[in-house]
Amino acid sequence: MERARPGAGERIAGALESAWRPVALLVACFAAWWAITAFKLVEAYLVPSPWTTLKLMGDKWGYIWHHTWVTTYETLIGFALAVVIGVAAAVIMVYSSTVERTLYPILLFAQVIPKIAIAPLFVVWLGFGIGPKIVVAVLIAFFPVVISMVAGLKAVDPEMLQLSSTMGAGAFATFTKIRLPASLPHLFSGLKVAVTLAVTGAVVGEFVGANEGLGYVILQANGNIDTPMLFAGLLVMSAIGVVLFVAVEIAEKLLLPWHASRRGEAVTTTY
Repeated sequence: MERARPGAGERIAGALESAWRPVALLVACFAAWWAITAFKLVEAYLVPSPWTTLKLMGDKWGYIWHHTWVTTYETLIGFALAVVIGVAAAVIMVYSSTVERTLYPILLFAQVIPKIAIAPLFVVWLGFGIGPKIVVAVLIAFFPVVISMVAGLKAVDPEMLQLSSTMGAGAFATFTKIRLPASLPHLFSGLKVAVTLAVTGAVVGEFVGANEGLGYVILQANGNIDTPMLFAGLLVMSAIGVVLFVAVEIAEKLLLPWHASRRGEAVTTTY
């Protein structure tokens, strides 16, 4: 049996095969949006046309870009902190059943509380700066990171752990050589959820108290009944989430080429 990497043509064909469906759906959504506005099924002040929205984005690109960068910056910091804190908490919980039994109820309690309800408290405590937005992003993105990492660390084959112990491997070597690599597929599943939630968290924090960011733009547009700017803010916010999701997925492909879900993409088998 011989394994050979697919050629450039095969990789391009595979990429097109996986991309055409979401692209087709996106085109269909824009076509439906255009049809609704072109045939005046909804008043223009309620739903602007795609052309009006895109023209506004072009005319006010500098304004939108500034607020987009602010939200992206808050999202990335919140996501990074959620990953660091979440992974550390998961490792501690897996290695200490006492900590796990203590933290799990608290995590569940914190998760079910609507973040929009407690975001004003962070504004009172931390002011109108970047702090409250990052805290809300961390709180929203933290939970999927912890849960996925705990699941990954516990999914290791017990026989592998027994073998490493029999061969004299210490706790640190077992973690770095066996537990951590085995947990990465689970962790990346959680990261793809967490990075999109971090965008939502940053925008929620901006809704409560901010003078910049996409949440601020959307809130101002809503108050002024400026639906083209409102739709522009929503489109850009969605684009940030999609780009960050794809970035995490690319990182997963680069770091986990050995995982079963990637083998079909990475190699072809010939006899």
